[in-house]
Amino acid sequence: MKLADRLTNQLKQSRDFCEKLLEPFKTPEDWTHQVSPGTNHALWFCGHMATADNFFIGMIEPAKKRDLEDWDKHFGMGSKPTSDPDDYPPAAEVLDAMRERRGVLLGLLAKMSDADLAKKTPEGTPDFVPDYAAIFEMANWHEGLHAGQITMVRRSLGHKPVFSPETVSA
Repeated sequence: MKLADRLTNQLKQSRDFCEKLLEPFKTPEDWTHQVSPGTNHALWFCGHMATADNFFIGMIEPAKKRDLEDWDKHFGMGSKPTSDPDDYPPAAEVLDAMRERRGVLLGLLAKMSDADLAKKTPEGTPDFVPDYAAIFEMANWHEGLHAGQITMVRRSLGHKPVFSPETVSA
């Protein structure tokens, strides 16, 4: 199996899991519910995944990076989530951007050979992405990190885990 295929499978599996995590969030208050003040919520997660994938896209093909307006202040690294839905774009818009940016990232990956993925990233690229394969590995790791936070938000709203004895058959 080619490396690009493995990376694609990993990115799709992690996103499929996150989509399941997000299913019960319906109201603006659900989307911005925080386990404790200042913690990440489901809407922040979606916007953060969109801005992170957008960043990764820019590392690979800068012309495909989108201008996500004020999203960095709402969803970027170091942003401070609030529980006020009025502080954010509508959930549907944020979800659309999250999905669209992942689609673009996967499209770029589909065009890459193992040799492309092994190439060193340009000078000035963060140390945590020494080659192009590491961009996709980081995208997957990063999503998993924040997915764990969303499982806690989900549970605090009274929802069952995505995987539990009731939802998983042997």
